[in-house]
Amino acid sequence: MRHGRAAATVEVKADPLTGREQAVKNCDRRQWVGLWGGLSAGLLLGAVPARAVAQVALQAPAAPRLSATRLVISVEQRPALAYLPLTVAQRLGYFGAEGLDVEVRDMTEPGSALRAVQSQTAHMVCGSFTQMLSASRVRAFLLQSRTPQIVVGVSRKALPQYREVADLAGRRIGVQAGHSTGRAVVRRVLEQGGLDLSRVELVPQPNPFAAVQAFRNGAIDAISFADPVITQLELLGELRVVADTRTLRGSTEVFGGPMPSVCLGAPIDFIAQFPRLCQAVSDAMVHALKWLQTAGVTDIIRVVPESHFQGDRALYLAAFERMRESWTPDGLMPSEGPLIALRAMAMGDDAALPEPQELQRSYTNDFARRSKARFRA
Repeated sequence: MRHGRAAATVEVKADPLTGREQAVKNCDRRQWVGLWGGLSAGLLLGAVPARAVAQVALQAPAAPRLSATRLVISVEQRPALAYLPLTVAQRLGYFGAEGLDVEVRDMTEPGSALRAVQSQTAHMVCGSFTQMLSASRVRAFLLQSRTPQIVVGVSRKALPQYREVADLAGRRIGVQAGHSTGRAVVRRVLEQGGLDLSRVELVPQPNPFAAVQAFRNGAIDAISFADPVITQLELLGELRVVADTRTLRGSTEVFGGPMPSVCLGAPIDFIAQFPRLCQAVSDAMVHALKWLQTAGVTDIIRVVPESHFQGDRALYLAAFERMRESWTPDGLMPSEGPLIALRAMAMGDDAALPEPQELQRSYTNDFARRSKARFRA
């Protein structure tokens, strides 16, 4: 007979996704997380009619059967510096300290991380806030990056006499394929400089390596991209920075205020059903964000997997120092951030734009606020 551990008191509650009654409340954190193992099977398979299951199976891969404490967070290009806080939380054991067994699932195709949450093959998504704004029934609950971390720069070789944005007329500008943030930043820079988008050619680059090569061999004359591409071109002396949204000041100059970037989000119904689980994730992430505020290069070397350095540790560390200010210290969404993000989306290629009055439902600071108080972030 076991002693010393309080028994869970469980309340039966209707699952908002399926309408089925589930035991979901009033247990300690580890017991609470354990309930998700049984609940996930009901959400994904048990409550769905056989005909619907057959139809879904033809459209998407089968949803995973989760272990008792497993939480799946989907992300695209996990080694990217933009997702460093997530890596820190996992590598330093902050998720485990909160009673969570987290699998970070790296997706390959643009938009696939968000689709994983929408199809219930992942519980949460780590990605762009603008993507979540355009998604149906997904809410951000933890802000990681308060700037887009994109730099617009010109080639010193192609444009040695560059003075103003108008000098980009007729030029080719490289942007990351499948990602709207780089396009939104360069469009805003062009607009501020009085140059119509039709006067330039945006050239999609499939990956960072291709972007560097295109810039260096003259296939593009300018670039709107994230690190470590920008830092590499800076260190080579081949790039002149025009706009830098890795810093708060640079982001404000481009967007007029803080432009929220990478967030953790989940379906609205999931957040309502599992607030304690979301709080545990928020606590772990704010712990990681606070750690990053004072972390030095030796700390980063100790924590970050060698594979994330992509064969150039010095470049990764140099880029880390340049974008340190981008990470929020406390996970809180600035009050003006969602509206600034909506304005940026209006300048991009996003088809679905929420109404301004819907912005308050696109995020919540409830979890981050409690995490901030707990860790004094």
